[in-house]
Amino acid sequence: MELSEIREKINTVDDQLLDLFLQRMSLSEEVAAYKNEHHQPILNKQREREILAKVTEKSGDKERYAYHLFSTLLELSRSRQAELISSPTRVAAQVKASLAAGSEVFPQTGLVACQGVEGANSQVACDRLLPRGNIVYVKTFQAVASAVESGLCKFGVLPIENSSNGSVRAVYELLQDHKLSVVRSTRLCIRHELLGLPGAKLSDITEIYSHEQAIGQCSHFLTGLNGVRVVPCDNTAAAAQMVAERGDKHVAAISSHPCAGLYGLECLKDDIQDSDNNYTRFICITKDPVIYAGANRISLIIACENKPGALYDILSKLAALGINMTKLESCPVTGRNFEFIFFLELEASVHEPGVLPMLEELERSCQSFQFLGSYAEV
Repeated sequence: MELSEIREKINTVDDQLLDLFLQRMSLSEEVAAYKNEHHQPILNKQREREILAKVTEKSGDKERYAYHLFSTLLELSRSRQAELISSPTRVAAQVKASLAAGSEVFPQTGLVACQGVEGANSQVACDRLLPRGNIVYVKTFQAVASAVESGLCKFGVLPIENSSNGSVRAVYELLQDHKLSVVRSTRLCIRHELLGLPGAKLSDITEIYSHEQAIGQCSHFLTGLNGVRVVPCDNTAAAAQMVAERGDKHVAAISSHPCAGLYGLECLKDDIQDSDNNYTRFICITKDPVIYAGANRISLIIACENKPGALYDILSKLAALGINMTKLESCPVTGRNFEFIFFLELEASVHEPGVLPMLEELERSCQSFQFLGSYAEV
């Protein structure tokens, strides 16, 4: 048989498949109407298992391909039903309220809580996120969250992850505990320098201070030093400030280049970070959920059952809609053996067809579900 003849037969089969697919989706819509009327859940796991078992039995040596095809088909069917089911969800109410509270333009002013002191990377992120914001410096990430939650500051800026050192788990815990909302994010290229007093030399240094994230990002450099004590502190800029105030040539700080001029220090060694591709992402948080125009990212914290296929069920919902997932990270649940929550970030807008129903279905099917916000990155 010629290739052209084979392709013609494939075209005929494809037309038949499409027609049958559309018929099946129409029947799924009828099922959704029935479930809606009788207040039944979308997922019927027993029914799906029966379908997949029958498909596997009838497919011979192509059973794994047939299984994947029908698994996807069932997921698409559930996604369509989710669009039609009218049962209320928290995430739908939150998104609706967030959109109503938003505006076409992200604010350029307002009180913003920032951990550290002048010259900190968080301050640079503040200036990028809110160019005319009035910064209130606090000592800890917890204090940033508390300032926003109490209403003292409308906004807060926190580091959420670093390309070399991973997520800032403490910040994710604050987002969970304080029910804060992410409204914008930005990425800063981080360059670390070892700063000391004027006239000091690298060989003089016996103590180095910096934030634990910066210490982790400079591990290769620090490993090569002998007899040097490395001490974590609140902030890289605060470390530079402390070195200047102590006036001891044996003490240095891992900090940024602007902090050298700001606190009268000299660079003893530049570009000491492990990777030149060293970026930290910062988020802007608010007490009340808001979605501003142009929001095209979604952040979630979810938990699923500890059983085979549970995470796949979640990821298949994203795949069915063609949603790109830019972050998936597991985090152990404190006090529970081998149980995890997952940090998810998606490239999607709540205005896109199917996205909100997908979020609603995740809320219904996950053990726990937290919508952190929909926002733009600048």
